[in-house]
Amino acid sequence: MKKSREKIHGWVVFDKPYGMSSTQAVAKIRWLFNAEKAGHGGTLDPLATGLLPIALGEATKTVQWAMDGRKVYRFRVAWGSETTTDDLEGEISARSDTRPTQASIQAILKDFTGQIMQAPPAFSAIKIDGERAYDLARAGEAPEMVQRPVVVEELRLVDGSSPDHADFEVVCGKGTYIRSLARDMGRTLGCLGHVSILRRVRVGPLTETQMISLEKL
Repeated sequence: MKKSREKIHGWVVFDKPYGMSSTQAVAKIRWLFNAEKAGHGGTLDPLATGLLPIALGEATKTVQWAMDGRKVYRFRVAWGSETTTDDLEGEISARSDTRPTQASIQAILKDFTGQIMQAPPAFSAIKIDGERAYDLARAGEAPEMVQRPVVVEELRLVDGSSPDHADFEVVCGKGTYIRSLARDMGRTLGCLGHVSILRRVRVGPLTETQMISLEKL
């Protein structure tokens, strides 16, 4: 006989581990709680870690509230190459021997703050004529990624002491792709770049102090 699921309601402030997709995370949490219904408030890429709000039961009706909330990310950009996915998952598509100085990085931050125009990565869930961009990209097509406005409230250089990478913290609104931000900063600096580490630490009022790991659950 099939086990009945629990009518459990609320949010799990999940610390998503590296390598797990957001869909896998929701399925795992739903299984752990034996919950009738579950959903997430804002996708994290498999290579990203950190705060993934997972809604159970009636809380799924408020998912849009989480998705629309302000987000904070800490991320590392590796200089010297672009990849097909704008992170470590893809193949290297271009290389550069140029490396930026801390002063040159600081000088461009204002250009990526406020309302900016940004083209999403080709490997993203954006729909193009009803198809997901990542499905088209995996099929060998080159989807045309149209620029769109996004809001970056703050962009701060945390550590630029290494010539090969730099660490940043960003506060941004809905729809901002950190992979695109890294790619565009690399192009502006003339050195190319891609995301090598990405961690989300805030979604709306939910913060890293509230996160719970898979091991604890």
